[in-house]
Formats: sequence, structure tokens, C-alpha cells
Amino acid sequence: MRRQLQSPFNERQYMLSKDFEIYYYNDNHFYGVTDHTHDYYEFYFFLEGNVTISIEKEHHHLKPGDMVFIPPGIHHHVSSVGETLPYQRFVFWISQDYCQKLKELSKDYVYLIEHAQDTHHFIYHYDVVAFNALSAKIFRLIEEIHADRFGKAAKIELCVNDLMLHINRAVYEAEHPAARKDASGLYDGILQYIESHLDEDLSLDSLSKAFFVSKYHISHIFKDNFGISIHQYITKKRLSMCRDAILSNENITKIYLMYGFKDYTSFFRAFKKEYGISPKEYKELYAQKPQ
Repeated sequence: MRRQLQSPFNERQYMLSKDFEIYYYNDNHFYGVTDHTHDYYEFYFFLEGNVTISIEKEHHHLKPGDMVFIPPGIHHHVSSVGETLPYQRFVFWISQDYCQKLKELSKDYVYLIEHAQDTHHFIYHYDVVAFNALSAKIFRLIEEIHADRFGKAAKIELCVNDLMLHINRAVYEAEHPAARKDASGLYDGILQYIESHLDEDLSLDSLSKAFFVSKYHISHIFKDNFGISIHQYITKKRLSMCRDAILSNENITKIYLMYGFKDYTSFFRAFKKEYGISPKEYKELYAQKPQ
């Protein structure tokens, strides 16, 4: 599913949209762009690679979980370092006009913009849990852009605004530690991670490696917070996404692979147990009805 959301790299450094653009790049080799500026805001979220970024002639070696914020008029470029590695990142462009509209709704949407202007601080780091939560919101936005469902434009706007508020809250709480409330941070992070990795291995062992905590701890806090096992939750989430895809007239023979079921038989049995009828019967019964 994540592969389907990738964008081929484009050297274009200007916006075609008047509001925002977002890209998920995952390249096997480095594509360079010469030093440049924009007339819009750029958010660059670094997932993987071996690169440095130059901002106003200052060089910074990036680490997974880094977010780079580039205001309009700031010179910058990314350079490869040493051996070639997979180069994975999100790039989010948002116009000054759109940010002004958000500011009119609430100054909370532009805390980062004002903070960067005051401090000239352009690089922020997320820990593993926080970056997984951020990635889930970005993938949700990209998925909605690629979808063809009722209310698409309204949903995209909600996702963009939610992403902007999420980023600004993270920066604010990093600058004001006393304001941070992270008692449920691990639980929320796991939920976000599951949502953006439904087509991948979500065993307790894999989650334990992703969050650097024991699988027993994950199992315990999930049961306490949700009341069902994490395996049950993942199955229900996968089935819910398969059901939505069926209602969007996706091919049933492809859906189960898109959302993490290993074979059609296990998908069929789980779907019938959850909804009482087979996937084909569900499509015939509901797909043509107005939603």
C-alpha cells in the first residue's frame, strides 16, 4: 500500500497548486537539486538515507525523525554523503496565503512559522513514537488525495489542517516540556503506526522492535486502553479498510493483500465472521446503495 503512494522524483521547485502539495519519495539513489529558495513554506520529513542539508550555508547531517522547516526566501539544498542508501522522505509544500487563512482561524496553526522567524531554528527532531504518529497523518492525507470517495475535497482540507496543527503542537511541546502530556503517548503512537502499516507485518515482535519496548508491555497497555487484544484490533482495522475498499468498488481479489491478509481464505473467514456475509455478498448488498 505504501508503494502505491510513492511519487516519482521531480526536480520542480515551484508549486502548481495554489494551496499545498505533498510527496512521498523513496528512491534507491540520490537525486540532487541545486541551491534554491521558494515563495512558499516547505516541510521536509526525513525517514532514511545518508544526506546533509545546507540552510543558509550551514550544513546539517540528517537523522531519521528529523523535520526540516524552510520558510520562503531561505537558501537550501540537500547533498548525498558517502555510500548510496535508500533515500526516503516526505516533502510538504504549503502556500503563504493558505497559512494566512489558518492563522485567521487560530494562531496555533502558525506557532512554528513565528518560532522559526524569531530563532532561525529550522531543524526539529521527533522520537520514534512521535514520528510514527506524524507519518500516519501524512500517509492518511496522501491516501485521501489518491482516493476517489465522496467528500474528498473536504476530507483533504481536514487532513491538511490536522497535520499543520499536529506539527505546531509537537514543536510547542518540545519548547515547553511542562505542557507535554505523554501518559498515553505509546498507546496513541501504536494506533497511528498500525493505521499506516496495515499491509505490513504487525506482529508483537515487529511492534516491539519499532517502539523499543517489550511485546508484553505493548500487549498489556493495549488491553488496558482498548479492552481487546492488539491482534483483534488489527484484524478489525484491516477488515474495516477492506470493507471501505469494497464500497469504493475495488477488486475484491486485490483488497485483502492491500491490507495485510496473507491469503484470500483467511480474509474470507475473518470477513464473514465479522460481518455475517461473504465479501462478494457484502458488495452486492451495499456497494450500489447511496452512502
